Amino acid sequence: MPEKKVSCVKCKFFYVTWDQRFPRGCKAFGFKTKKWPSMEVHTASGQSCLRFEKKN
Repeated sequence: MPEKKVSCVKCKFFYVTWDQRFPRGCKAFGFKTKKWPSMEVHTASGQSCLRFEKKN
């Protein structure tokens, strides 16, 4: 089964931070990052983000 590509911008847990070093964040996992949070999740686990929920 192919992995689903996740767009953080469309996720209700994604947010933009004020931290210039880590401009993107994920409220579901509670972290900030330079990359897209879904890329960090994929790097750490080898899977697509399982907490993705589409914004209303």
